[in-house]
Amino acid sequence: MDTLAEGSNLALGRNGTMLNVAILRLFASAREAAGTGRDDIPGATVGELLTIAGERYGPTFVQVLGSCKVWVNGEAASTDTAITAADEVAVLPPVSGGAFESGTLEIGVDADQIVEDLR
Repeated sequence: MDTLAEGSNLALGRNGTMLNVAILRLFASAREAAGTGRDDIPGATVGELLTIAGERYGPTFVQVLGSCKVWVNGEAASTDTAITAADEVAVLPPVSGGAFESGTLEIGVDADQIVEDLR
């Protein structure tokens, strides 16, 4: 697991590189699946952040991501969106409920693959 560099908004990545640590905000079913509404997660892109969050929170959280929209600082984001320590990444599930199909998220993360990788 990545470890925070004390007193900074950086984390040491698996390959020894320093990563930005952005704020992750989780709402509704994403918050329930993760067990928290806020966390500091390292990553250079939204995709990296969500992969690390999936490893941290497990397969139920990853499956919830399949129905979510992701925003960075109030703007729609994709997995390629670069993030910094000053950014806030929000994971927003649909408000009105309903079913979702597992598979590729609209932001381009393959939820089934992340679940398989966690096994």
